[in-house]
Amino acid sequence: MKRNLLTILILALLIVNIVLTVVMMVSVTGTNKKTGELVSNIATVMNLEISDDSTENENAVSLADTAVYTFTDQFMILLSADESGKQGYILFDLSLSENKNHEDFESLSAIIDANSPAIRSAVENVVSKHTEAECKADFDSIRQEILSTVQETVGSDFIYSVSISNVKYG
Repeated sequence: MKRNLLTILILALLIVNIVLTVVMMVSVTGTNKKTGELVSNIATVMNLEISDDSTENENAVSLADTAVYTFTDQFMILLSADESGKQGYILFDLSLSENKNHEDFESLSAIIDANSPAIRSAVENVVSKHTEAECKADFDSIRQEILSTVQETVGSDFIYSVSISNVKYG
């Protein structure tokens, strides 16, 4: 009688062990699948970044072929209000990188200084559409927006880069 009771107890513990092992395997498999997807997504993003860098390097202008126009005054721009109604401002220095080998360089680089108020206004219009949170989260897209607006204002793409430094929020 004692032997049968001991056998039933061992069988019950064996069944509990199997059930707990199945539960553990199901939870680990789900987590493992999610981790695999995350690693795949990261690898995909890294491949995109690598391919983007190679296309940028093909169109890169050397430092010897670059002229830089720096605005003497800092930009102080009032930003859009966020959802709470808080309206901030941004302060930064702006420089334009110009390609000396571009066909429009000779004619347009000379008039950049005279047209700096128009360029300044275009930059202020672009930046003032964004909130402080948007500027802090993704300033690179705003920088690209500034570059395309400056190129439209000047009427040429001989300005190939916009450098923004000393960024301060308030």
